[in-house]
Amino acid sequence: MERDETYEHAQKLLKMTGLRPTRQRLGLAHLLFDQGNRHVTAEGLHSEACKSGLSVSLATVYNTLHQFMEAGLLNQVNLEGARTYFDTNLEPHGHYYFADRRELMDVPAPGFDKTALPAPPEGTQITRVDVIVTLHDVPK
Repeated sequence: MERDETYEHAQKLLKMTGLRPTRQRLGLAHLLFDQGNRHVTAEGLHSEACKSGLSVSLATVYNTLHQFMEAGLLNQVNLEGARTYFDTNLEPHGHYYFADRRELMDVPAPGFDKTALPAPPEGTQITRVDVIVTLHDVPK
């Protein structure tokens, strides 16, 4: 399969958001969005990019992830103070965080009930809810 065909979905996403389809953006978009919903760190995506043959710096990965987030293609999930994940699932949902393995997983539907939230204060509206359930492995 030709690279242009492989990156067709990535090209459509970038065009839809008005981001210029540079080689690095196309390659990173392909890795992020052509495998279904996923959670990645910048370091993990950088490693994946290098293994796939995409020559890209870690700084470019960080910048691109933030550009994708600003364009509405990703959500950011902050854990453990400085640990940041980027989530391709834009639907309202919660997360399980497996602290021992440092893995993030979506709470399966219908595990997240956005109707159970308290009413926001007058004059405000809820624009996003972050639900993170931290788990630790039980010793055997």
